[in-house]
Amino acid sequence: MLHTYPLNHARDELSRCTWVDLVDPSEEERATVERTFGLHVPTREELAAIEATSRLQIEDGAFYLTAPLILANGGEPWIPEPTGFVLAKHVLLTVRSMPSQFFDKVVNEITRHQSFEPAFAFVRILEEVVAHMADLLETTSNDLDEASHLIFRPGRPPKLSRETALLRQLMIRTGRTSERMARIHYTLLCLDRMAKFSQDRGREWIGHNLCSDLQGVSSDVTSLVQFVEGVVNRVQLLQDAATGIISIDQNEVMKVLTITSVVGIPPVLIAGIYGMNFKDMPEYDWSWGYPYALTLIVVTALLPLLWFKWKDWI
Repeated sequence: MLHTYPLNHARDELSRCTWVDLVDPSEEERATVERTFGLHVPTREELAAIEATSRLQIEDGAFYLTAPLILANGGEPWIPEPTGFVLAKHVLLTVRSMPSQFFDKVVNEITRHQSFEPAFAFVRILEEVVAHMADLLETTSNDLDEASHLIFRPGRPPKLSRETALLRQLMIRTGRTSERMARIHYTLLCLDRMAKFSQDRGREWIGHNLCSDLQGVSSDVTSLVQFVEGVVNRVQLLQDAATGIISIDQNEVMKVLTITSVVGIPPVLIAGIYGMNFKDMPEYDWSWGYPYALTLIVVTALLPLLWFKWKDWI
């Protein structure tokens, strides 16, 4: 039997429930559940504790397990929410602060069963969470594929200003992806610890089939962790590539400015000399003095260009 808060049933009916799902419970609701089942309902502060001993505990034969789960179904931000599980032989208590689509999916599945074990509901939640993490990783991988195509696209690149703006946006996107991967990685590690802890400590009263399912959850988590590590490496590669392309573009701009300044120095020098207007400058009296000066300016401008070309700098 499944019960979802807020409480609106008699206490004796609540005591027959196999799974009680508390969504942002009040103090009164927490106290009612504690009196009914004799189990402690973790507070939000207790759920947020990060010590391993606080996340995995056994008290009076009941497992107290907490993990930061990404309850949102995509979008931004992917912020893990502290979620608690109290697994006993006779009941499963789940404590969370916000709705979740994959929790609702398990609820809809469980309600079709006339009876079920608390451990069965617990395992199904873990399986759906892992599947949810896999969906998020698939979405992220597709996003990285798009970013990779934009960075390593063939053909003529767009204008420098547009390309710089595009790469800047891509670096922001990949930076967010890196943050997502860190959150997913931590969530997966917590799920793995929960599955292994429950499997090792609950063999006496958790069915063999459910223990096998917990082992499957752990195996799936291991494969997803490896996938996360690969995604993180891709993110680093794309960020390094975007940074390198931006640096190359900036160097090209600096090269053009440097060549322009070097090429312009001799013509300016020649023009400055003949612009001093000294009385005894012989070129002033030449009939070909003006064409001579222009030719000299052009030649002195071409000589640096020829030098750069000979050095293969341009």
